[in-house]
Amino acid sequence: MAKSILFDATKCTGCRGCQTACKQWNELPADWKPGELNRGTYENPKDLSEKTWLKMRFNEVGDAAVGDIAWLFSRYACMHCGDAACINVCPTGALYRAPEGMVLYDKDICSGCGYCVEACPFSVPRMEEGWSKLTGKGKVARKCTMCIDRVTATTDAVPEKDRIPACVKTCPTGALQFGDRNEMVNLGRLRVQELAIPGRNVRLYGETECGGTNVMFILDHNAKDYGLPEDPKVSGVTTAWQKYLQPIGYAVVGLVAAGLAVNYMAARARMLHGKEGK
Repeated sequence: MAKSILFDATKCTGCRGCQTACKQWNELPADWKPGELNRGTYENPKDLSEKTWLKMRFNEVGDAAVGDIAWLFSRYACMHCGDAACINVCPTGALYRAPEGMVLYDKDICSGCGYCVEACPFSVPRMEEGWSKLTGKGKVARKCTMCIDRVTATTDAVPEKDRIPACVKTCPTGALQFGDRNEMVNLGRLRVQELAIPGRNVRLYGETECGGTNVMFILDHNAKDYGLPEDPKVSGVTTAWQKYLQPIGYAVVGLVAAGLAVNYMAARARMLHGKEGK
């Protein structure tokens, strides 16, 4: 059964406890860069990176429903898409789906190609200098894993009550919930009904987008006001790779392999013929 996170933006206070918990559990260092001390926002750090897998966005927008300014908080991390563009374009199988629905990666076989970065409609994966058994030292992909090691833990090192993502565990307002996807969809729909206000666009974001994401949002403004694409689409890079470039690449590799095999057999035949002639 696929697991999902449900984020209710209307309950979020922007405390960033989830952001801190993510770093603590995954042992990610601070992500400070020179010149980022004051950028005119409470957000910190500036963006996702190999050291920051979850970031809270703060957005000020005009709110026509109340005639004032709304300060919106939004979770920025991997959406664990049902139809994951990153998986579709990964040439080595380094990106894959866990039985619990999370989109995970095996950095040992990451080629560092960066196709996942280009393909993701949410601009999530980041590359870092690392070590891959496939390529040696080089770039490897990094992103949120939905704390798969906590969720699937079977030892007392993680008590049963804590077998949920660290971000969900630490949320003080209940803005984050975790459970079976069907259950989260139902909770999201009920919350949308509770929040229904004439003139306000309340929606459950992620229920159907990108094949149904395993991180869903309850929004009471337009998705773009939260820094999300209104209608996320798989990029042209992904489509081109799946339809044209990948099949051509496989064909080229096949032809090269066949050519090498024919060349080997021909050389061996000549060698045997030479021996017989003697």
